[in-house]
Parts: sequence; C-alpha cells; structure tokens
Amino acid sequence: MTQAQLEALLQRLTERLAVAIRSEPFDLRVGQQVGAELVAAHIASAEGLGRTIEVIQLRLVRDLGLVAEDVEDRMARLLATVATGYARALRDRTLDEQESIRRAAMIARARAERALRDSEARFRHQATHDPLTDLPNRTLFTERLSAAITEPGRGADRVGVCFLDLDRFKVVNDSLGHQVGDLLLVAVAHRLRRALGEHLVARLGGDEFVILVERAACTEDVVKVAETALAVVREPALVAGHELTVSASVGIVERPVAGTSPMELMRAADSTLHWAKAAGGARWSIFDADRNRRELARYALSAAIPAALDRGEFHLDYQPLTSLRDGRVLGMEALVRWRHPELGVLRPDSFIGLAEETGLIVPLGGWVLAEACREARGWAGTAGAAAPFVSVNLAVQQVRRPELVDEVRELLRRTGLPPGRLQLEITESTMMSTAEEPVRALRVLADLGVRIAIDDFGTGYCNLAYLRGLPVTELKVAGEFVAGLRAPADDPASRTDERILASLVSLAHALDVTVTAEGVETGEQAERLRAIGCDAAQGWHFGRPGPAAQHLGGSPALSGSTV
Repeated sequence: MTQAQLEALLQRLTERLAVAIRSEPFDLRVGQQVGAELVAAHIASAEGLGRTIEVIQLRLVRDLGLVAEDVEDRMARLLATVATGYARALRDRTLDEQESIRRAAMIARARAERALRDSEARFRHQATHDPLTDLPNRTLFTERLSAAITEPGRGADRVGVCFLDLDRFKVVNDSLGHQVGDLLLVAVAHRLRRALGEHLVARLGGDEFVILVERAACTEDVVKVAETALAVVREPALVAGHELTVSASVGIVERPVAGTSPMELMRAADSTLHWAKAAGGARWSIFDADRNRRELARYALSAAIPAALDRGEFHLDYQPLTSLRDGRVLGMEALVRWRHPELGVLRPDSFIGLAEETGLIVPLGGWVLAEACREARGWAGTAGAAAPFVSVNLAVQQVRRPELVDEVRELLRRTGLPPGRLQLEITESTMMSTAEEPVRALRVLADLGVRIAIDDFGTGYCNLAYLRGLPVTELKVAGEFVAGLRAPADDPASRTDERILASLVSLAHALDVTVTAEGVETGEQAERLRAIGCDAAQGWHFGRPGPAAQHLGGSPALSGSTV
C-alpha cells in the first residue's frame, strides 16, 4: 500500500483501540481484531509487532488524557490481546500459505504426471505412426508383418504386400513446393485409408506407401487391392488451390508365410516396384522369382567388373573389315571378352549393357582403347605397310568426357600407333544425341588423322544430310539391312533392300564417306554388296572374332561358303 493508505489504516486501528480502552464494559476482542488486521495488511514482522505495542503503550493513554484507576490494567490487557490476535493471525496465515504451497505442489505434480503421460503417449503418435499423414509408419508395419508371418494362431497361410510409390512426385515438389507436396501426400493417405480400411496401410517415408494383406487367399486378392489403390490415387485432388492428378506404381508380392521373412518380402516388393516404374509407371507388377534371380546375377556381374579389370580377366578378339574390291583386310574391330573365373568366356552383350548402366563403361572402355592401340602397334611387324587399322567402339559416356582428346592423343604418343590406323566407332544414336562440345572433340581427333565411323547406321534417326557437318570418314551399315540380301535376288523384299543400300552407298560416296556393311554371312551377300559399290564388309563370311594373328594373313574369297 502507499504511505497515505498505510497512515489511514493505522489511524483507523488506533481509533478502535481508543474506543475500546474507554468503553464499558471493557471488550478485549477489539485487541485481537486489531492484531489480526495488522497481519492481514502484511505488517507481519516481529519488529512490526514490537513497534506497535511500544507506540501504543507510550502514546495512547497519554494522548487521550485518560486518568482512571484501572487504565494501566486495561492497557496491559488490551496490548496482550493485540499480541494474541497478531500471533494467531500470523499462525493461521502461515498455515494457509503452507496449505497453498502443498496444494500448488500437488497440482503441479498432477500436471507434471499428466504431461508425462501425454508425452509418453505422443512418443508412442510418433514411434509407430507417421506425423504427417497419421498412418502407421515403418516400425508398426514391420511389427504387423512379422506377426503375420511368425505368430501362430493368426489363421494366415499366405500374406501379400503392395509397395506403392507415386510417379514423378518430385515434379510436384519442385514446381509447387514441398508444402503442396505434403498436402498431396496427406490427401493420398486419406484416400488409401478410406478405400482399404480393412488392410493395414502405412507410409514408409517420402512418397512410398505399403499395404499389408494378411489373409490373402491367392495372388488375385492382392492384385485387387493394388488396383483399388491405383484407382483412388488417380482421382484428381484439390490441394492448396491446385487441381492435381498423379499416378502410382505398385510392386506386388504374395506368397505362403512358411519359409519367408519380413526382410525377404520387403526386398522382393521393392524390386517389383522398380519393375513397374521401369515399365512406364501407372501400373502394378507381380514379383517373378526367375526374373529376380537374373537381375541379381546381373548385379553381381556388374559389381565384379572393377576387380576383373584389376585381375586382367578381360582380353580382346578382333573381326576383320574386308575390302569388297580386292579382299584385303582394311581394319579389324576390337571386341572385348571376359574370362570369368566361374562363368567362362563372356561375350560383350553379357556385360557391356551393365557397364553402361553403372558408369563402369568408362574405365572398361578406356582399357579396351588402350589395349587395342597397344596390340595394333605390333601388327606392322607382321603386315608391314599394309597393316590394318584398329576400330574401337566408344560408348556415349566416353564420347562426352572432356578428357577424350587428351586421352587419345596420349595413347597414340605412348604406343606409337599412327593416328590413321585408329578408328573410333560411335553409334548413330550417340552421334545424334551428342552436344556441340563432343562433336568438336571428334573434329579435333579427325584433324589429327583419327578415323571416325558411325556404327549401326540406319537403326536410329540420322540422315545423310546431317553427316555433312560431322567429321565422319566411314558408315557401318547395320546388319538388319544386309540380312535382306540373303534372300534370292528376284525376291521383291530383297530387291527393295538392295535398292535402299545402293542409294545409301551412292549418297555416302557423294559426301566422301566410305561404307562398310555389317553382318555379312554369305558369299552371295558379299557379291551383291560389291556390285552396288559398297566399299567393305564385316561378318562371319570374312571371319569370326578371334586373335588378331589369324586375320592378318588375308580373307576368304568374295564368294563361297560361310567361314
């Protein structure tokens, strides 16, 4: 209280004591009330009580001018009741405060216990459920899947899993933002739960969802679940003012519970989901054990390539490129082989595709180029000035490497192979898809004297007019065109193929580009190609792939049986 308020309080209490000491009959309760009011006004220190009694004792009777026989007796008794009231009020207040503290402590403890229970419960909206969609998460799904497989008495002989992933969901996040993407995931989760409430639908993370079909009678039951899921996902969704339509891919696994495990099921479902994605998405795919074994074998094969390079398990065979004019071996194409310690000798079609998919084609292709240049340098000792050039295939990853020119230039310097005896083969599709920078690199190599050939010409989208701006010295016509020449010359389809080839050869020559026909297997094909002016040919008729030494002595006649 303010100073004025305090003075007013003390004035009032003093007046009550003055009235009490003079009143008849003498009422001691007033002293107790005054002591209690002092405590109520927070004048509750020992010094405050002592000063109060002192001032009243010294001043009250004197200031009032009281003269009576019993006045001192009354004063003593009145001050005693003030002290008594003061002490009782202070005690009661202390007890009340202690009770308040006790009650506050009890309330705080109750609130803390309730908060702890709520926190533990939330820890449990968080340990087993996805915070964004409120669907069960990976932990709960794994527990349910394990129980379905391992716990007896659940009545499930077969179990199914649908692994669902949204197609091109990244486009939504990148174009509209992650907040819209999250809202879309919530909408998808709500639809899946609504449509498939009898099954456990969980979110594994990102845009991946999984559905557990515990008591599947057959694969068709799980397929129906997958089709329902795909249908509800395809429904247009209005999200933050955007009408979005997305599709999904689903990997399906259904099998007996005996002999399987949660990890095996999820691994199989994941692989199958990738099959559906690779097939274009917006579909389901069923797990195929044979296909899975093949893909695992392919993965193991690709993983073994680096070590195989280090161990020297690769070697080169060569197939001759033979002149159709005089039968001379003009060049030899290097073909890589893998002496696999378990699978035997593997042809390129067994591992080149894998190497391209994994990026290992760069070190493997670099080894092939270096080894071919090294071996070709020694051919001059056998064939002299007539030594053939070596032709090496370059993958698209190699063509796009900025270091290509420097690598080739260093190889030629180190091996001593003349640039004119190296031919680099690039597929038609690679040539068409290259940017300007790789084309400039090929021009630099051509200026050095390196031969540039387009391999498998006719299988892509290239055209002869486009070749005018490319540093190409040779076209290798795809074997699909040459195969038609195996039919009799009077066959209409065969005549059509021959006219196409003749036109191609004529136009290529007009551009000062030589033409080599691939896949020549018979003498008749060779003769017809020679007749239309094709420069060279390659195929089993002129020699199967093998060591270079077996081709340096010449080639078969232009007519005769297949070699």
